[in-house]
Amino acid sequence: MSAPTNASPSSRLRRLWSALGPFFGLVLVVVLFIAMLALKDISDQMGRDGLHGWSGWTQAAKASSFDGLKAFTSVANIKTVLSQTVIVAIGALGMTMIIVSGGIDLSVGSAVALTSVIGATLLSKGSGTASAIAMTILAGGVVGLINGALISGLRLMPFIVTLGMMGVARGLAKWFAGNQTVNYPVDSPVNDLMKMDDFDHLLPLPQGVWIAVVLAALMAVVMRQTVFGRYIFAIGSNEATARLCGVRVPFQKVFIYSLAGLFFGCTGLMQLTRLTQGDPSGAVGLELDIIAAVVIGGASLSGGSGSILGSMIGALIIQTLRNGSSLMNWPTFTQEIIIGIVIILAVGLDRYRQTRARS
Repeated sequence: MSAPTNASPSSRLRRLWSALGPFFGLVLVVVLFIAMLALKDISDQMGRDGLHGWSGWTQAAKASSFDGLKAFTSVANIKTVLSQTVIVAIGALGMTMIIVSGGIDLSVGSAVALTSVIGATLLSKGSGTASAIAMTILAGGVVGLINGALISGLRLMPFIVTLGMMGVARGLAKWFAGNQTVNYPVDSPVNDLMKMDDFDHLLPLPQGVWIAVVLAALMAVVMRQTVFGRYIFAIGSNEATARLCGVRVPFQKVFIYSLAGLFFGCTGLMQLTRLTQGDPSGAVGLELDIIAAVVIGGASLSGGSGSILGSMIGALIIQTLRNGSSLMNWPTFTQEIIIGIVIILAVGLDRYRQTRARS
C-alpha cells in the first residue's frame, strides 16, 4: 500500500529512518570495529617495540602491519561472516512473521537442535539426501504447528507455550540422540550446502548463502504483496480489529507458526551441515540472536511493524559483532554483554518510535 500523498514531512522522515536505520547500524558497527582493530594493532606494535607517548603512537602506526584490521576487512573474513550469518538469517525469516503478528517464539534453539539431530540420524541410517532434508525441515514445521495450535486453540500466551516447547524439544533432541552427538558420513552431499572454497575470492559463495537470499526475497514479497502478509500486519497491529474485519485469526496464527517452523527446520539443516553432525546440546541461546536480529532490524515487539530486509541486516549486524569481537580477542562473555546492550538499545529505540508516533 502506498503512502498517502498528504503525509507530513516528519512522518515521511520517520518512515525513511525506519527503513534505512538498520543499514546505518551496520555501517556504524563496521566502522567502529575498523577503528578499534586499527588502534589495537598500533597498541600491540607499541608493546612489542617498547614505545610510549604520542611519538610512540606515531612510530607504531608507521611500523605496524595492521594484521588485525587486514583480517577483518579481508575477502576470506567477509565470506566467513556471510556464511555464519545464514543460520541466524533463515531463522529470522520465520521470527519476523511471528513478531510482526504480535507473537514470540523462544523454542527456536531447541527446535534447531531437534531438527539437526533428526536429519543426522536419518543420514546415519542410510536415508537419501532429499528425504533427509525434507524430513528435517518438516520436523521444524511440526514443532511450529504444535506451538500455533496451542496458542490459538487454547488461547495461551506465546511466551509460555514456546518456553515450554523449548524444554520439550531439547529433551526430545537428547532422547533421539542418546544424549550424544550424531555423526553421519562426511561425504554426504548435505555438507555441500555450507561448504566454502577459494578464500581468496568472494565468489563462489556457499550454497546456503544463496538459499538465504532467495528465501528472503520470497518472504519480502509475501509480507508486502500478498493477502497473507497483510493479515500478519493486521493481526499484529490490532487483533480484535482484524477479527472484526473477517480475518480468521486462529487459523492465521497456526499457519504463521507452522510456516515459521519450516524456516526453523531449514535453520536446523544449515546447523547440521555447518557442524557436520547433529548436536542435541547445540544452538543454545540461538533464539536470542534471532530475536535480536529481528528487533535490531526495526521490528516492534508489540507487533504490527517489521521487514524482512531489516531482519536480514540485523542478522548481519549480530554476526559482525561476534566476528569483530573475536578478532579483538574479547572473551565470549564480553560478546554476550555487547549483544545484550544492543538488544536493549534496539528495544528502547522501538519504544521511542512508538511514543513519537502517538504524539
